[in-house]
Amino acid sequence: MKLKIVICLLTAALATASAFAHHGRAAYSTDIVTVEATVTEFRFVNPHVQIYFDVTNEAGEIEQWQGELTAPNKLARGGWTKNTLQAGDRIQISGRLGRGGGHSVAINEIIMPDGQAIPLWEVLDAPTR
Repeated sequence: MKLKIVICLLTAALATASAFAHHGRAAYSTDIVTVEATVTEFRFVNPHVQIYFDVTNEAGEIEQWQGELTAPNKLARGGWTKNTLQAGDRIQISGRLGRGGGHSVAINEIIMPDGQAIPLWEVLDAPTR
């Protein structure tokens, strides 16, 4: 009986570790970046919502960036839809910078032009956009 319990606990531990491994953020550093962005494409798709956007660097050149959010079902519970962001929207994005020098970010915050942060998590009474 003890052997069965140990096997069940080990199986549960391995399954939990696998789930956390999938959701790792090893591709992103701990460095936080904040950029003023113009949305070029918004993909409300599994497994992670993607935002593609342009950023004007200090030299005045336009850089193409990519940002990653959580799953669309989680954002939907926060009031998001496939139309929450549109190409041409001007937003401020903050998040963990991608490793390796690419223009990629794990998004922690989005500020809309009106200065309001939009929820990046599940909330019960979030306004819809």
